[in-house]
Amino acid sequence: MDNSERKFQSKLGFILSCVGSAVGMANIWAFPYRVGKYGGAVFLLIYFLFIALFSYVGLSAEYLIGRRAETGTLGSYEYAWNEKGKGKLGYTLAYIPLLGSMSIAIGYAIISAWVLRTFGAAVTGKILEVDTAQFFGEAVQGNFVILPWHIAVIIITLLTLFAGASSIEKTNKIMMPAFFVLFFILAVRVAFLPGAIEGYKYLFVPDWSYLFNVETWVNAMGQAFFSLSITGSGMIVCGAYLDKKEDIINGALQTGIFDTLAAMLAALVIIPSVFAYGIEPSAGPPLMFITMPMVFKQMPAGSIFAIIFFVAVLFAGITSLINLYETPIELLQQKFKMNRITSVITVLVIGFVAGIFLEDGNSLGKWMDIVSIYIIPLGALLAGIMFFWVCSKEFAMAEVNKGVPNPLGDGYYNMGKYVYCGVTVAVYIFGIFFGGIG
Repeated sequence: MDNSERKFQSKLGFILSCVGSAVGMANIWAFPYRVGKYGGAVFLLIYFLFIALFSYVGLSAEYLIGRRAETGTLGSYEYAWNEKGKGKLGYTLAYIPLLGSMSIAIGYAIISAWVLRTFGAAVTGKILEVDTAQFFGEAVQGNFVILPWHIAVIIITLLTLFAGASSIEKTNKIMMPAFFVLFFILAVRVAFLPGAIEGYKYLFVPDWSYLFNVETWVNAMGQAFFSLSITGSGMIVCGAYLDKKEDIINGALQTGIFDTLAAMLAALVIIPSVFAYGIEPSAGPPLMFITMPMVFKQMPAGSIFAIIFFVAVLFAGITSLINLYETPIELLQQKFKMNRITSVITVLVIGFVAGIFLEDGNSLGKWMDIVSIYIIPLGALLAGIMFFWVCSKEFAMAEVNKGVPNPLGDGYYNMGKYVYCGVTVAVYIFGIFFGGIG
């Protein structure tokens, strides 16, 4: 692959690709529920605080080390640890976040298959005729029910990945604006539903007692952390495809803003809808695959809005998959000198075969819990330690100030080294204690 294929062609393409990676199922089924459960506007204020912190230092650090090393996860860790004369240690540690990205991709492919199956039922009108709980139950029972849809998701992702960063950029330039437009249309429609006002109250009326509830802070922190897709690997690859002259701090903050807008749009569609029809806003997959189809059944022109909803969710799933799979693909290209097509096919076939054994909902749930509680936060922590503790202060600040209009001072470095790394340790500990917070 030539150098032009390895670089984003515009800053907009870079940001939309990163937003595509960050916007996933957590924005759609977990965020709306948690906002209401943990104090409405109180949760939002705390969530915004953590989004700003994680974008400013955590996300930017992953972009920065990738851009500096001009390679993916293994190469970046090895490059950074070489400064301490321990490149082999860094190379070995890098397998943890790399494993995390691949493992999450395997799970996301299955969830995207559920979405594609439901989208197909929305197109035919079947989803408005069947018992949605039974329909979803069939999908998660295993027994190869979703295998054709699983294959279709892999093929869609594979075709996008063949052409490299330029194709990923073009795909996200279409899918992410479409996601925002489709959810905006839905949000406007939902606003006119009788009783929707109760949903807005659930989301935005502050219950200040939650400000002193530790679970509010823990869940807002976890939601922000996982929503930005800070894994210690995928965003490093995005940075490797970024030009040296770009302002990475600005790019990281814009990624955080658009990711938050996506989550808010999802909340403005889902929560007022379920309140309008007197349905409990439960968390997790049932909210999207059982509750929302029940809403569409009762809504005028429900079949049209069901199609819009599930195609938007499908876009979110596919864009996340593209970035997650790009991490191991980049490894095969750079370290094992495989060509692009061979690398893509190898990674996606491995992911698909592994996923076949996880199509049962219970197996997938256990898999995703292990990855999100034990592997992903550890990978992000390793990346933070690498950039703010292993790399010298001079190294870090020289890289962060490339492309910025006004050079940053010690505040950025100290916030990353002490605040961000400390909070990431907290994410890891609380995740284990609470059995998951993302």
